[in-house]
Amino acid sequence: MHSGGKSRRGSRGLPIETLPYKVRVYSNNQVLIPARLVRSLGIQNLRYAVVRIRIQDSEYTLHVKLLKTRYTDSRQFTIPKEIREKHGLKANSEVEVIDIRPPESSDQKMVAPREAGSTALR
Repeated sequence: MHSGGKSRRGSRGLPIETLPYKVRVYSNNQVLIPARLVRSLGIQNLRYAVVRIRIQDSEYTLHVKLLKTRYTDSRQFTIPKEIREKHGLKANSEVEVIDIRPPESSDQKMVAPREAGSTALR
C-alpha cells in the first residue's frame, strides 16, 4: 500500500489529460473518456455532452449521454448505430476524440423531473 490517504482500486488508468486523443471502441460500441481527462476538463458532473469525433476522414458532432461507473471519474459514450454501420466500426476500431464540451442549453444537463402523478414504490 502506498503512503497516501486513499487506497487505489483497480488499475492505474490511461495517461490521457488533453484533447485530441485516439482510443479504441469497446465491444459494446462505447468509447472511453479517461478519468484524468474528465478531471482536467472539469466535466465530472455532466450527464450530457457535445463530443466531436473523427473516424477515418469524417468528423461528427454528437450529443451524447455520459455513462459512468460508481468508483471512477471516467466516462463512456455510445457511437450511434448509423455512424458505426457507415464506417464499419467494430470492437477495437480506432476513433479520435477531438473535442468534448457541455451542451449549449442548461436544460440538457439536467435529468428530467418526475411527473407530478408518479407513484413511489411501496
